[in-house]
Amino acid sequence: MGKLFGTDGIRGVANEYPMLPEIAFKVGRAIAYIFRNHDRTRHKILIGKDTRLSGYMLETALASGICSMGGDCVLVGPIPTPGIAFLTQSIRADAGVVISASHNPFYDNGIKIFSRDGFKLSDELEEKIEKLCLGNEIDNIRPTNKEIGKAHRIEDAAGRYISYLKTTFPKEYTLEGIKIVVDCANGAFYKIAPKVFEELGANVIPVGVNPDGENINEGCGALYPEHLSKHVLESGANLGIALDGDGDRVIFCDEKGRILNGDKILAILAKHMLRTNRLKKKTIVATIMSNMALDDFMEGLGGKVIKVPVGDRNVVEALLKEDLNLGGEQSGHIIALDYATTGDGVIAGLQVLNALLTEGKPLSELSEIIEPYPQVISSIRVKEKNDFMEIEEIRRAINSAEEELRKNKGRLNIRYSGTEPKIRIMIECKDERIMWKWNDLLKEVISKNLCGE
Repeated sequence: MGKLFGTDGIRGVANEYPMLPEIAFKVGRAIAYIFRNHDRTRHKILIGKDTRLSGYMLETALASGICSMGGDCVLVGPIPTPGIAFLTQSIRADAGVVISASHNPFYDNGIKIFSRDGFKLSDELEEKIEKLCLGNEIDNIRPTNKEIGKAHRIEDAAGRYISYLKTTFPKEYTLEGIKIVVDCANGAFYKIAPKVFEELGANVIPVGVNPDGENINEGCGALYPEHLSKHVLESGANLGIALDGDGDRVIFCDEKGRILNGDKILAILAKHMLRTNRLKKKTIVATIMSNMALDDFMEGLGGKVIKVPVGDRNVVEALLKEDLNLGGEQSGHIIALDYATTGDGVIAGLQVLNALLTEGKPLSELSEIIEPYPQVISSIRVKEKNDFMEIEEIRRAINSAEEELRKNKGRLNIRYSGTEPKIRIMIECKDERIMWKWNDLLKEVISKNLCGE
């Protein structure tokens, strides 16, 4: 059997390796074994999921595995990923598990694991779980009699999370008079997000709140911001907020229908937090995919950007290491470490609304503080993830592209997706003509060599 964990947990087509119920059962056993709390006779593992059809199958398998190793399961049903991170800490669970493939189509699914402090597991712990799942070290550990675990549901889990989310918004403000389109992608936030904004006084237009097991992320949510823009313009809303299937990503739309990605949101929040003396060390964390304009913007404010490899876990690790409190990705993972241990689309939305009310300006005006350099990101589906730098034609093209881009204040990043069989090409350059030239050439060369086209 092949490797289980990728860059963000385990992910793949549901009911195909590695997202098989028998693998989920073994993962459950391994988690219960590793996170045993020796200070008490029972240990408990929280399990949440998004709205995918396959969530029922995997939830049952995980719970069975945990119980078979003597662990107790706390089932909370559809709850966004950041909600599981919060609840794991709140109910003093030994670990938390999310069954979700995030922004992927409904037929995929995944497993993400949080430790008791609400942070994603380290590479070392993931490797340990993987070793236990693929080996036979714990095969003969079989608690019996009263030592077998049990499972129960927390019916008010969503209510607990809603109450917490509202505490992250200043008490002196209300959202009365503000109309917001909230697109929940038919995902895990479909009940929770609209309630949070409504209970804070907003006039909410909910979109993507009718999950059927198959329509998660389908033509809506953070992956399809044009859908959000359409609803904002039609309704005359002040802004729009689009979440992805598991709620850890968010994309915004201003009142004019213009889309704001993670870079713009980071800029807005960084400036607001600097003005209120809340941005630690005048520094934020972003990934190598973030636009160079963000670096220039922060430098102009007397601050700086620390760049890390792609992945929200890398952002969180840098925030903790450097003792910082704001970071994120261009794709919409915004980590406000003062309030959450992972990306949380609703918390990011509330912080942007805080900035909007404090500044007394519409979102369109707030977003004008940064103008991104021309950038294009392309994705190509590949047969295998071979080392593309070992293919001479690709290597020559990449070297030529990097040389010309360097001379024209541009840059190139090519990498394999950690969650899909795709290679991603990101090109950024002040000269848009050069950007498109190399985008087309590299796509052609890579497709020819890695896709058989």
